[in-house]
Amino acid sequence: MQPVLAFDVYGTLIDTLGVTTELERRLTDASKAGEFAKRWREKQLEYSFRHGLMSAYVPFEECTHDALAFTNRALQAGLSDNDRDHLMAVYGELPAFPDVVPALDQLRDAGIRCVAFSNGTSDAVSKLLTRAGVESHMDEVVSVDDIKRFKPDPAVYAYLRSRLETRPEQTWLVSSNAFDVIGATHAGLRSAWIRRHSDAPFDPWGVEPDMTVPDLEALAERIIR
Repeated sequence: MQPVLAFDVYGTLIDTLGVTTELERRLTDASKAGEFAKRWREKQLEYSFRHGLMSAYVPFEECTHDALAFTNRALQAGLSDNDRDHLMAVYGELPAFPDVVPALDQLRDAGIRCVAFSNGTSDAVSKLLTRAGVESHMDEVVSVDDIKRFKPDPAVYAYLRSRLETRPEQTWLVSSNAFDVIGATHAGLRSAWIRRHSDAPFDPWGVEPDMTVPDLEALAERIIR
């Protein structure tokens, strides 16, 4: 039974810290750009979790926008409305990690079905992946926006399988985000953690991914083998 790979987008295919260069241009203190990008991303995820727990769904872009406003306020960065609008536009044009396209090419050549699976809306994710040169390497885009839930709600992984018409044991969630890996594993899917930083810890929840690799090319090699 051929596996079907569902790739998380933000942080797995797309480098969310790619916004750092633009932050260096926009912030009065350019040395804060790295911290700003990191806190923006953390707050973005926190807001999605909170909306999920409150059963008060909003599109992921709204979480991103509100997280930007909070980070600007928390770090007293002094970004103007125009700066924030510009940064939101940049967030829609973030780059892919360099290993993404080569890995997807290997998987496609091996006849393995690959899809993007994201908290972002289908339209936003499709545009992002197209600009990054990745969308054409995917069989389809699956968005949680279709059911108005966020990862790691078990319903989103059930929806993924429903859309793909796959069995749990053949459905792989591929992500660099530990919470996503744990959520998929809890829902009965197979999982691969992309440990992009060698010092990155995995959550001590007593749940382990089926596979841990440093990048997507290593993933492709192991899946194909």
